[in-house]
Amino acid sequence: MSRNVQRREFIAVLGGAAAAWPLAARGQQAGKLPTIGYLGGGAAISQRAWVDAFVQRLRELGWIDGRNVAIEYRWGEGRAERFAEIATEFVRLKVDVILAGGTEAAVAKQATSVIPIVFPSAGDPIGSRLVASLARPGGNVTGLSNLGSGLAAKRLELLREVFPELRRLAVMLNADYSGGVTESGEMDVAARTLGLELIPLPIRRVEDIAPAFAGLKGRAEGLYTIGDSLVHVHRLRINTFALAARLPTMFSQREFVEAAGLMSYGTNFPDLNRRAADKILRGAKPADLPVEQPTKFEFVINLTTAKALGLEIPPTLLARADEVIE
Repeated sequence: MSRNVQRREFIAVLGGAAAAWPLAARGQQAGKLPTIGYLGGGAAISQRAWVDAFVQRLRELGWIDGRNVAIEYRWGEGRAERFAEIATEFVRLKVDVILAGGTEAAVAKQATSVIPIVFPSAGDPIGSRLVASLARPGGNVTGLSNLGSGLAAKRLELLREVFPELRRLAVMLNADYSGGVTESGEMDVAARTLGLELIPLPIRRVEDIAPAFAGLKGRAEGLYTIGDSLVHVHRLRINTFALAARLPTMFSQREFVEAAGLMSYGTNFPDLNRRAADKILRGAKPADLPVEQPTKFEFVINLTTAKALGLEIPPTLLARADEVIE
């Protein structure tokens, strides 16, 4: 099969023949494989499971990197300025579709209104103006949300089960992350119910992490981190400070627990990336593809960290965990 035919077939799958997603194909160089621009907000090594899930699903659908499709990988390392550079590069390369997390997708949307953009996860797609609505996104962007209803409250409840005396909880978040606003609002409601005082710990760059912990000394008994690319990249640094301060931690993603955090409860991100492959090949306009909600969740506990903090994890809680790291 010639590359020209492969490219036409890919665009036909993307666009339901000539009816959808056709604009990204215009002006492409003859003979070039259909191309997906993969904009990873974090580091390649930490998002390997996400990439593997995405690539595996593409293979199941008949699309193999280097054979009948090309995937251009770029990694933002948690730096907003890098996201913009990558988005601009993808526009210059005239990729057929961009895959990017919520924050990165918002940057990509500023770079192009023509190339279809699919986000495998976004905390607040409407609040960040990625889409007009979940049912009818509008524009050139669609994807999947990672913010399930009640997740923030569930995390607080789990943390209280391990540490019943918890009264004051620090909340670290990237102040520039729009999805953090929605999660913070849910936390405020849940915290009032549980009698918790929340202490905001905003950061904007890696250099803010150490001063944030220094200013927190003696003020909090636990740490909750709202995840985005910045905190994900620097999760080991965050956990190092938290362990030194003897703070039990709660996160939204398992990678934080694998990096010595105490617990995580949230969306299964490899599953979201797998479903993003389906959405890329769905064959409809992004404007008409509803933003989907998460369906798989996971609860992970790090027993080594619990022991280091002198915490006893209730057996009933261990039994409910999807994975216990020892």
